[in-house]
Amino acid sequence: MFSVLKFLFRLLGYGLLAVAIIAGISDASSSIALSQFHLAPLGQVWFDVSPETLALAQETLRQYVDPALWTPELRTDLTWPVWAVFAPVGLVLLFVGSKRRRQRVQYA
Repeated sequence: MFSVLKFLFRLLGYGLLAVAIIAGISDASSSIALSQFHLAPLGQVWFDVSPETLALAQETLRQYVDPALWTPELRTDLTWPVWAVFAPVGLVLLFVGSKRRRQRVQYA
């Protein structure tokens, strides 16, 4: 059972790292094309990809969970670059899902 969960954590972690790398490459190429430093914020990318789910997430947090969760701090997180959000989460999931190696006792 735990091996399946670890596999799912690793799979999700690799997926999030792939998204972070793609977002980083996209930010770098747009910065080169614009000849200025440009990072796409998570909230803007989320709104461009699926505005309905962004509104749904906001309403779900406000109505069913706690209105205090949709605070300026969370909205500040939506201004972070996509790679800066997904890379740490992906690394944590990879760490949680990593295979632990058993140490062998070697006798001299």
